[in-house]
Amino acid sequence: MALRRFDIEAGGDSFAFKPETEEKIAFWRGKYPADKQRSAVIPLLWLAQKDNGGWLSEPAMREVADRLEMPYIRVYEVATFYTMFRLQPVGKFHVQLCGTTPCQLRGAEALKEVCTKEIGKPMYVTDDKRLSWEEVECLGACVNAPMAQINDDFYEDLTPESLSDILGRLRHGADVTPGPQIDRVNSAPEGGTTVLTDPKLFDGSRASLSALPNLPAPAAAAPAPAPTPAPRPEPAVAAPAPKDDLKRINGVGPKYEQMLYDMGITHYSQIATWSQETVDKTEELLGFKDRIDREKWVDQAKLLAAGKFDEHEREFGQGKD
Repeated sequence: MALRRFDIEAGGDSFAFKPETEEKIAFWRGKYPADKQRSAVIPLLWLAQKDNGGWLSEPAMREVADRLEMPYIRVYEVATFYTMFRLQPVGKFHVQLCGTTPCQLRGAEALKEVCTKEIGKPMYVTDDKRLSWEEVECLGACVNAPMAQINDDFYEDLTPESLSDILGRLRHGADVTPGPQIDRVNSAPEGGTTVLTDPKLFDGSRASLSALPNLPAPAAAAPAPAPTPAPRPEPAVAAPAPKDDLKRINGVGPKYEQMLYDMGITHYSQIATWSQETVDKTEELLGFKDRIDREKWVDQAKLLAAGKFDEHEREFGQGKD
């Protein structure tokens, strides 16, 4: 990292936060205990930079140090280490032009020429105090390269012509629109998306789950008895098989047992046949993830369905009753 020094002469002798910034200062300081107030040094330096016309003067750094009861040198160390803090005056609109590989491959070199022509050398402030620029490392919008950050906004998919137009508008006080400078929304494809266009994908209908896969099909309704000349008693209906005690499965407590019952899962034999898809859907309904595989519910259910309760207790160690 290059040596960074702050501009003593340009900073004057004093600095004061704007009155409207005091609430933000209180917010950031409130995040830390009384004996850890120094942890707020970075956000306070950032607020000082905004209140000082986009750069940090030496009086501004001293003000932050006094607020946080820090030695001046400790604040200077932070300010000179992080390149987000600028240590000399900048224009009202400061252009940070990304020169990292993705932007460089997509035309950043030509954009540097535009900045040099329209503004001057890096960190030079135009006579009207409106523009300055510098080359910076990656700003995190590689998919829309080449790009630049101007004050707090990103301008992406730039060409020499579009950047020159933006600089001209900023110089003359005209409105500019941040974001991609071509026909795309955020990082979507140019010209609009060509996939996943079916509205049904986004109306929530596909997220609903009416039943779990691989569950036993409901028994077909018994056909009505054929009419007979003489009435006869209806055949007795077999009582449903009693529910298994699903709490025997290590990891299933009373709450999850009842939830499984409510989903129609009442026997070990059902769980023993679960596929991975069924496992994933069940975890989605029960509100957790990766637990069924981790606790081997299916393997446990296979032993319990086969009546191997002693073997289940030896292998899984809890032997719930």
